[in-house]
Amino acid sequence: MKDEIARLHAWIKEVPSKLQAFEEPELALRPQPGKWSKKEILGHLCDSALTNLQRFVRAQHEPLPYKVLTYNQDQWVERMNYRNLPSGHILNLWVVLNKQVAEVIANIPDERLLHSCRIADGSWVTLDWLVTDYVDHMEHHLNQIFRPFE
Repeated sequence: MKDEIARLHAWIKEVPSKLQAFEEPELALRPQPGKWSKKEILGHLCDSALTNLQRFVRAQHEPLPYKVLTYNQDQWVERMNYRNLPSGHILNLWVVLNKQVAEVIANIPDERLLHSCRIADGSWVTLDWLVTDYVDHMEHHLNQIFRPFE
C-alpha cells in the first residue's frame, strides 16, 4: 500500500497547481454531448473518494465477504452540480477527501487487506485490490483532465 499512498500524495500535491493552468470556462466546457467537463471529472473523483472511503472502512469491519457499494456516477455528478460550482470549491473537496483516503489506507492492517469483497459484476476481489483500483481509476481520470491528447 505504500506505493498507492505515495501516488495519492503526489497527486494531492500536483493537482492544485496543474488545475490553476485552466480558465474557469475551459474547466466547465463539455468536449461533446454526454461527456463530462474537466470540473465534472474532478467532481466524479470526489464522489469516488466519498464512496471508496466507505468501502475501505466497511470492508475491514462488516461480515465477509463485503458486498461493495455501487452508485450511479452520472446521477451523482449531476446532483452534486459540479459543472456550476467554482473549480476551487471542487478542488478543495477533492484534496481533503483524498488526504482522508490516504489516511485510511495507511491504517489498514495487512491482514485486513486480504478481506474478500464482492463487486457488482459478481467477481471476488480483495480490499487490497479495491485500494489499487481506486488509485488507478483516479489517475485515469486525472490524465483525462491534464493530458487529454496523449
